[in-house]
Amino acid sequence: MSDLQERGAADGDERPAVRRIASRVVYENPWMVVREDEVERLDGSRGIYGVVDKPDFVLVVPEEDGGFHMVEEYRYPIGRRTWSFPQGAAPGRRVVEPAELARRELAEETGFTAGRLRRIGYLNCAHGTSGQGFTVFHATDLTPGEPDREAEEQDMRQRWVSRAEFRELVAKGLITDDSTLAAYALLAMDGLPAG
Repeated sequence: MSDLQERGAADGDERPAVRRIASRVVYENPWMVVREDEVERLDGSRGIYGVVDKPDFVLVVPEEDGGFHMVEEYRYPIGRRTWSFPQGAAPGRRVVEPAELARRELAEETGFTAGRLRRIGYLNCAHGTSGQGFTVFHATDLTPGEPDREAEEQDMRQRWVSRAEFRELVAKGLITDDSTLAAYALLAMDGLPAG
């Protein structure tokens, strides 16, 4: 059984709603693989499904003094700068233990190290086109340091925002990252004050 079939059958059904018949890679680079699958649906009809395979990533919510440390950078696909929580995947599509990766991403993007790093959930993103997901961590007891950003992050800025300012940035369209908003919701559902 393929990984796609296993996911389809994970909810207790014996037969997945969509079954992969064949697959071919149509594009690949160090960050992703794009494939086209020939599939068969429950009624026997066939079709194709485009899938973007990317490794899971981590997102860190660094909280301090009633607010959050956030990063802002130019996002090429949308053509503008936006704010988000620090996040990322291991280079070269490598698999790294999530807590280790979270500590690395937090330090790289903000310079902070976390005295306490707590996992608060796992979510999927763009689940209509990709199996990629992300683990969300809440970081507290922060110690400042110097960021060590990758070349792609050379324009990145970082600063602290209050919870009220976080909501204002969302309202103004300056936070549009779905992963950041989902992490904020997880934090609220975790029983921690979210505003």
